[in-house]
Amino acid sequence: MSKMAAENGAINLSQGFPDFDCPDRLRELVVKHLNGRKNQYPPMAGILPLREQIAAKVLALYGAQVCPENEVTVTSGATEALFDAIQATVGVGDEVILFDPAYDCYDPAIRLAGATPVRLPLSLPDYSIDFEALARAITPRTRMVMINSPHNPCGSVLSAEDLDKLAETIRGHAIVVLSDEVYEHMVFDGQVHASVLSHEELRDKSFAVFSFGKTYHATGWKLAYCVAPPGFTAEFRKVHQFVTFTSVSFLQYALADYMHECPQHATELASFYQAKRDRFCELLAPSRFRFTPSAGTYFQLADYSAVSDEDDMTFVTRLTREHGVAAIPLSPFYGVSTHLSDNP
Repeated sequence: MSKMAAENGAINLSQGFPDFDCPDRLRELVVKHLNGRKNQYPPMAGILPLREQIAAKVLALYGAQVCPENEVTVTSGATEALFDAIQATVGVGDEVILFDPAYDCYDPAIRLAGATPVRLPLSLPDYSIDFEALARAITPRTRMVMINSPHNPCGSVLSAEDLDKLAETIRGHAIVVLSDEVYEHMVFDGQVHASVLSHEELRDKSFAVFSFGKTYHATGWKLAYCVAPPGFTAEFRKVHQFVTFTSVSFLQYALADYMHECPQHATELASFYQAKRDRFCELLAPSRFRFTPSAGTYFQLADYSAVSDEDDMTFVTRLTREHGVAAIPLSPFYGVSTHLSDNP
C-alpha cells in the first residue's frame, strides 16, 4: 500500500510509521555517539547502560524488578524479538494460539519453527478475547499463547482484569505467553496499559516485547527489546545470537542517554496521540464510515459497508487511486480471507 500511495501521490495512512521525525535531542545524542567512536560491535544482549534504563522504566511503570544482566535483551526490531521468542520456545508438534486479526509476522514465525498456529477470532464489536473459547482451544500440544495490547491493527486494549482471566485460563498448563506490547505508551481515554510485567503470575511465564521505534518515532532504526525471566532469556539469546547477534551501537548509547534525560517523553505519548485520534475521528464522523474510536495505538478501524460492497482490497485500492488516501485492508491480518465490512 505504501508503494501504491507513492505512485499515486496519496496521503499514506497505510503503514505504521509517523510523518514527523524523532526528537531533536535524541538526534543530537545520536550524532554525539556516532562521532564518539561508538561504532564497533556492542555486547550481544545490548549495552548495559541501555538495559539498565529499560529495567528502571519497567520498575517505574509496571512495578516489576527485572535484572538488566539476565532478563533484558536488545534486539533489531520487535519483529526479531517476536521471532526469537517463538523459535526459542516452540517446535514440531507444538501449537501456538493467536487471535485474529493478528499482526502478519506471527503466523510465519510459528510455521518456521515447525509448530501449528491455532487462530481464534477476537469478539466483536470491541475485538476482545473470548476466554471461554481460549480455554476450549487449549490442548496437550498448546505451548504458547500470543497476545497483543494495544492491538495492531484493531486498536483494542487488554485490561488488568483480562490479564487475570488469561492467567486463570492457562493456570495448570505448561504454556508460555508471548506479549507484544510495542504500543504500550499509546493508550487513550485515561486507561493505563496493562503489561504482563505488572502481573505477578504472568510475569514468570512471559516474554514481553517492546519497541524503541514506536516510542521514539524512529521506526527505521529497528531497535526493540524483550523482557523475560532468566531461563527464558537464556534460550531467547541462543536464537538472537544467530539471527542478528547485536544491534547498532551508537543508537543504543543515544537511547540510553535520552531515556535518562527525558523520561517524560514516553509518558506524554498517550495525550499526544489521543489528540490526533480525536481530530481524525472528528473529521471522519460526518461521513458514512462507521467506527468506534480506537482505545490505543495509532490505528483506527472503520466499517465502510454503507459506502461500498467491494472487498476490502478493492476498496482501499480505489480509495488510493481515485481519492488520494491510502488505507490498510484488514483481511491480510486474518488466517482466511475476510471481508473488512464483516468486521466493523
